[in-house]
Amino acid sequence: MQKSLDDLTARAMERLRAADAFPPDVDANDYSAQIAQVAVASDFAIDTLVRQPSLLATFLDDCSAPIAPPVLQAGERDRWMAQLRRYRTAESARLVWRDVLGLDTVGDTLAGSTRLADCCLLLALDALERDFAQRHGVVRDADGHAQRLVVFGLGKLGGEALNFSSDIDLVHGYEAGGTSDGPRPLDAETYFTRLAQQLGRMLDEVTADGFCHRVDLRLRPYGTAGRVAWSFPAMEQYFQHEGRDWERYAWQKARPVAGDIEAGERFLESLRPFVYRRYLDFGALDGLRAMKASIAAEVARKELADDIKRGPGGIREIEFLVQALQLIRGGREPELRGRQLMAALDALVEANQIEPAAGDALRTAYGFLRRLENRLQMLRDAQVHALPEDPLDRQRIARGLGYEDWPALLAALDAQRAVVAEEFAALLAPRRKHDAPDSLAAYWRALPEAGSGDVLGEAGFEDAESADAVLRDFARRPSVAGLSDATRARLDRVLPALLHGAASSGEPMLALRRLLAMLHNILRRSAYLALLDEEPAALARLVDVVEHSALLAERLAAYPLLLDELLDVRVSGPLPDRTELLGLCAGVDPDNAFGTDTEATLQALNELRQALGFRIAMALRDGRQGAADSARQLAWLADGVVRRVLALAEREIATRHGRVPGARFAVIGYGSLGGEELGFGSDLDLVFLYDAPAEAMSDGARPLDASRWFVRLAQKIVALLDTPTGAGHLFEVDVRLRPDGAGGLLVSSLSSYADYQAHRAWTWEHQALVRARCVGGDADLCEAFERVRGETLARTRDAEALRADIVHMRARMRAELDRSDAGGFDLKQGEGGLVDLEFLLQALVLGYAAARPALLGPRATPVLIDAAESEGVVGAADADRLREAHATLLARGLECTLDRRSRRVPLDDGIEAARAAIRDVARRHELDFSAAARGE
Repeated sequence: MQKSLDDLTARAMERLRAADAFPPDVDANDYSAQIAQVAVASDFAIDTLVRQPSLLATFLDDCSAPIAPPVLQAGERDRWMAQLRRYRTAESARLVWRDVLGLDTVGDTLAGSTRLADCCLLLALDALERDFAQRHGVVRDADGHAQRLVVFGLGKLGGEALNFSSDIDLVHGYEAGGTSDGPRPLDAETYFTRLAQQLGRMLDEVTADGFCHRVDLRLRPYGTAGRVAWSFPAMEQYFQHEGRDWERYAWQKARPVAGDIEAGERFLESLRPFVYRRYLDFGALDGLRAMKASIAAEVARKELADDIKRGPGGIREIEFLVQALQLIRGGREPELRGRQLMAALDALVEANQIEPAAGDALRTAYGFLRRLENRLQMLRDAQVHALPEDPLDRQRIARGLGYEDWPALLAALDAQRAVVAEEFAALLAPRRKHDAPDSLAAYWRALPEAGSGDVLGEAGFEDAESADAVLRDFARRPSVAGLSDATRARLDRVLPALLHGAASSGEPMLALRRLLAMLHNILRRSAYLALLDEEPAALARLVDVVEHSALLAERLAAYPLLLDELLDVRVSGPLPDRTELLGLCAGVDPDNAFGTDTEATLQALNELRQALGFRIAMALRDGRQGAADSARQLAWLADGVVRRVLALAEREIATRHGRVPGARFAVIGYGSLGGEELGFGSDLDLVFLYDAPAEAMSDGARPLDASRWFVRLAQKIVALLDTPTGAGHLFEVDVRLRPDGAGGLLVSSLSSYADYQAHRAWTWEHQALVRARCVGGDADLCEAFERVRGETLARTRDAEALRADIVHMRARMRAELDRSDAGGFDLKQGEGGLVDLEFLLQALVLGYAAARPALLGPRATPVLIDAAESEGVVGAADADRLREAHATLLARGLECTLDRRSRRVPLDDGIEAARAAIRDVARRHELDFSAAARGE
């Protein structure tokens, strides 16, 4: 065998000498080792060097730079094919040279092959377009805009990882219809079809110089039966009504490679919802299983077990594994949507969707398989993926890759394929680790007419009769009876497992009713059912969540998109801080994906708010963070929502009326929003301020004076926050804390607001100002508000009158709002509750801020307590008791909200201790709120 390899080298040297390939000043023997390596690895490279002997001098001197592409001159159409083919073979030979001599990585070779195909496509299309324009003119749409063909590269060309002798998967499209404007006009479809056909022949046709690139058009809509060139609207209709799972995989990697690139990118953006669903799309695994089964059948039928692309553990399994995980999660996580396979693999590892060790193993296997694939094709420039049968070819491949013999290479290959096969099988394996007991499964399948409810009692339902009635009613629903076979099969697997989980919970009937309400809403969305079917962790977590939280159960039932959160790795990780929350809200529609579609932006913002609110609630429910942290995060989330809505509202008002030059606007948060103590489902207390030059008018087509412009803006903000979408509405808004209350203007100028606070505001309004803060708008106006607030709160006050006003107001509020009775204590309004604590701290700020300005900064209750302690207004022991009281009452309140209970709780030692702490510290500061409770 070694003699055969030596013969190859000798023959190659002889042919190169005969072709005068070696420069005159070069001793060929000095390069015999390099020639030997290339000759063993590639007949194609030696043949190319013989046909184009000047290349060898270039390669020996400096082969780092790509070969210069040819110029396809107008009027020389008969030369174009030869020019392209000679260029392609020359540059391909350079890639072989660098790969074989170890100058390039496999990634470099794949990228080089991709760049070469891109270049040939661009050269050919540009030349043909010029030729077409002379004969037929340019296609123009109804508005006279010129239209160009868009060539999409799919598969490895789109993913920028083309193998050495691959065909190129192309789809041709154009943005709009029309007619060409030349001497022989054509309609757009005919024009672009002919252009695409000629492009294919230019690249694919075999001539005396060989071929340039094999072109495969079978991935276009309807495959070989479909049109060669499609308008974008027609393609959108096709994918909306006819698109299949395999096409989602194909278009994941789509890339405009020639023609109107910008138009192509716009089309791909419009196609994104077809490729990537907005939810965790575990239904994509069904499509992958079907594709895998089809490929496996083909492999078996054609005996392709040694095919390193389609065979077990081959390249395609790595591609499908990564692409499937991209499809499942890419709708929610844009960072996973990349076209390049290895970059996508890295992103999946970063997102904790693939274990780092598995990611490393797949990366290694992919590099090994793609290098081997390239060497198989470099041998004779043939599109092959099967291992060779010829003994000499086997030896050449093995030696070229650095192995002693073929068995050594085969052993290495088998090891890599085993790794890939194991990972791929794990992805496709059903995730149902523990099926529900057969008795529950058989019972459910027998409903609604047959089946015995006794099975439910045996499973753990104390009221088996009621559970049986509820389940029979559910089975009779039209939404269940009308399910497709595939969806019904998923339900038949999921529901018995849910029954088992509900029966094992502390409140079986409660859990069952909540689970069925949620299931009813997701039956129309098979992807959510697929999530529960494929991921037992999500199913188990669902049962736990609905049992313990009525609020989260209701939200899951109303907004099934939140089911994604049960599997999102971020749901159990650290929660975003304020900067991150603001950034997430501001980033809704970051790529202008929704254009000026306010409704779509509100939908996306609502989905984000729901998801983040759910995540915060889960962290609180799981005990991963305390109530104060959760309430503060909810307030920060509201800040971000208000800021994003403010930007939307400003855009809408400006579109109609222009903007007011030199004017400023700010949104002030009062109450629990201002105090960074928001609850789940809380409304927002907002006040709106503006500042504008005298007589200022907006500069639009329908100008408004500044006052009316900002009133319209505030009205729009309130309306947008309360606009219903498919993901609910953002927030209810309360604007009654504005100057003069419900009878006052919706928006106040800064000067009128300052005057009101200085001369007409009641003491209770100054109390409310303690927690007020700017949540959005112009930064300078926010600073001006801070100055007004500071000056107002720091005024010197008569201590006795202040205490009397505060106690009197507290008595009025308690008489109207306190719902405490013998059966329960009102956590918020009850005597010694949260509002008493707020009033105490507000009294301290109003009473001491003139001498202790450090009290003016904090808004949140824990920070106000800290400031009062550090300023010596409250002793250390009292401060500790107040902090503990606040934490206890707030936690109990949020627990009630999570389980949809009123914030009235039985008195226990913890509540009594909290009430006593607040009451004691208040009395030390001559604030007897218990007297207020008695009406004294």
